[in-house]
Amino acid sequence: MCQRFAGRVALVTGGSRGIGRVTALALGREGAAVVVNYHRQAEAAQEVVREIEAAGARARAVQADVTDREAVGRMVAATLEAYGQIDILVNNAGISRDMLMLQLEEPDWRAVIETNLNAAFLCAKAVLRPMLKQRYGRIVNVSSLAGLSGNVGQANYVAAKAGLIGFTKAMAREVATRGITVNAVAPAFCDTDLIEQMPRRYREWALAIIPMKRFARPEEVAAPILFLASEEASYVNGHALVVDGGMVCP
Repeated sequence: MCQRFAGRVALVTGGSRGIGRVTALALGREGAAVVVNYHRQAEAAQEVVREIEAAGARARAVQADVTDREAVGRMVAATLEAYGQIDILVNNAGISRDMLMLQLEEPDWRAVIETNLNAAFLCAKAVLRPMLKQRYGRIVNVSSLAGLSGNVGQANYVAAKAGLIGFTKAMAREVATRGITVNAVAPAFCDTDLIEQMPRRYREWALAIIPMKRFARPEEVAAPILFLASEEASYVNGHALVVDGGMVCP
């Protein structure tokens, strides 16, 4: 079995479900010690930990609201206490509260911006000092195709995901000389529980315009994340990798 991440420590936010869960499992299978962050789904996070341990890797679940600076600080401190280092951060935690602009209220705007954009800033800032000290790090931000192309009824989500791409490019320039890369993946529709919340007519519309006529599997998004987190991507920096089945060519 490939052990690309043997000796590495990875922190995956929102690691109890969806893309985060599959990414955490894949990192563990390839030898990383994995910290599975969760907010409310403790049992789901523990199940991810059990699966990683069954594959022979180390893992632990850490509860933290990633929109809370102090909680993020405690999560990073717990990771350093347990493993002594942080090599990989996957900023995956995210929510959606979709509605047209006329119905979009400020609390829903703020909630999505806080979780999908500000939390990435808080987590990246928290891991930056240990990464700078060890002169090595990989930060991968999970953005969205919507952040590049826009989407009706998702002004809050699109703004956050577009901001995440800009944040990725800016941070990449700041830390490149210290052995740290910062990249993003921008998936289109992925077959997770968020897809199940979409109205049927919207799912049908999306399938009609995707050339491959299906949604991505979470594993098909996790694989590019692992690539960007690996040594193989050591000269890829400030990039947003689109994973959309040919839906859009930005």
